[in-house]
Amino acid sequence: MNSMTPHGLRHDLDTLARQRIDRRRSLRWLSGTVLGAAPLLALPGCGGGDTEDDLLDSGIAGSCSTTPGETAGPYPADGTSASGQRLNALTLSGIVRSDIRRSVGGADGLALGVPLTVQLTLVDVSASCAPLAGRAVYLWHCTRDGSYSLYSGGHTQENYLRGVQVSDENGVVRFSTIFPGCYSGRWPHIHFQVYDSLDDALDDTTTGDHGLVSQLALPAGACEQVYGEAAGYAASVNHFAGVSLASDNVFGSDRAVRQLATVEGSVGDGFVATLQVALI
Repeated sequence: MNSMTPHGLRHDLDTLARQRIDRRRSLRWLSGTVLGAAPLLALPGCGGGDTEDDLLDSGIAGSCSTTPGETAGPYPADGTSASGQRLNALTLSGIVRSDIRRSVGGADGLALGVPLTVQLTLVDVSASCAPLAGRAVYLWHCTRDGSYSLYSGGHTQENYLRGVQVSDENGVVRFSTIFPGCYSGRWPHIHFQVYDSLDDALDDTTTGDHGLVSQLALPAGACEQVYGEAAGYAASVNHFAGVSLASDNVFGSDRAVRQLATVEGSVGDGFVATLQVALI
């Protein structure tokens, strides 16, 4: 006998998943109360409910759905024309590196902020999510105050928070960076482009020739911790309160279902963000 409701399989899966989330919320609240610690509360207007919905939908969608492509935005510095300039960080000496907190190529500025390790795992959708080795990933994002190196005032002579890594035999690339700030109108995010090889990424004659341009979304809980507790992120508090994944002009259409990273850690110890990037 079927004990589920008559609304259909998707409804039943949604219900079960939401019940699991509700149970986890209750346990977190109870543990915080028992231990004498206040449970983590969402900042007003931060859109945390959207994030939980994204996690729910992502879990139901399956583990090998193609990562959506997104705009490179106005500050890519990938050799294409953007913001009225044609800048190319990929030609800089030292741009292939795992730690992207300091500038290279003659500049030596250091981007300050809460430590963040970004780990992307590249997989092949057409081969049952087999790892993709030897792919080059160019990754960049804003500073803790929402500025972009090479473009924003006060940062035009710096190129930090930009770098290239090549995926290992497990399809993994790792970057040591800082937690980005939140600026007006955008949900906190990290940009990345995937190239077929390192040669393709560094060859300025193949400008814009890449397999995927996309963005990683950071979950609400981690953003609340960083912006609420860490020095240097004061401007992010109001910006974050005024945006949600649903209202974001990039993630809004699907609320970053396949781009929402899993983030673990703390302000004191730093965070690790992981995301599977599934390519066709």
